Amino acid sequence: MGNKVHPRAFRLWTIYGWESKWFAKGKQFVTSLSEDVRIRDYLRKNLRDAGVDHIEIDRTPKNVTVNIYAAKPGFVIGRAGAGIEELKKKLMGEFYRGRRVTMNLNVHEIARPALSGVVVGEQIARELESRMAFRRSMKMAIERVMKAGAKGVKLTLSGRLNGAEIARVETLSQGSIPLHNLRADIEFARIRATTLQGVIGIKVWIYRGEVFEGVVKNEAVAPRVPNPSPNQGRAPSKGGRPAARRA
Repeated sequence: MGNKVHPRAFRLWTIYGWESKWFAKGKQFVTSLSEDVRIRDYLRKNLRDAGVDHIEIDRTPKNVTVNIYAAKPGFVIGRAGAGIEELKKKLMGEFYRGRRVTMNLNVHEIARPALSGVVVGEQIARELESRMAFRRSMKMAIERVMKAGAKGVKLTLSGRLNGAEIARVETLSQGSIPLHNLRADIEFARIRATTLQGVIGIKVWIYRGEVFEGVVKNEAVAPRVPNPSPNQGRAPSKGGRPAARRA
């Protein structure tokens, strides 16, 4: 049995940063972490049609800033900002009732939704829930992702596919997915589709190219790698000095 590592956790602080940015001690850490999980679950449940890619949470002692990255920001904002104000009131009433906390809610649009693993997975889940054939849905999703400029994509579905009585796992892929390369920008997502026959698990891997030094996701700072010297990797000469470069 192989030990599988989450592609995002494997690349933390190399090309990715944390989606939660705050500091806490003792019991306050447990409370804040649990609160972050519940806020994300609440927003994903209520904004499923908006195509939410990821949610960043930034905390200070008296302020909480929630940044929502969605494929359809207009669905969240609403007409003249009415939707985002109503959502802010619901979050304050659900999580911060009676507490002196100021909440800031920001909505950002993702540039290419077809390269988001969560958006692709949720679209497949909606198609499966509407009784579309799973293999057709997978092939259509792969075609959309590759047209958007991805270098590779892999989809895995597990469960009672097409209503079969025996559960199985089906995988389709195209291009390359270099999971061991730390510079590879691998978008990974796990989604559930609730069908009449049971729950179907969906896993999505999307390879979006390599990220080099100085460029890190989520506004984190990348550790700079020193440039190799001109004589690095050459065998020294007999006198102990590096060998001369050949023309």
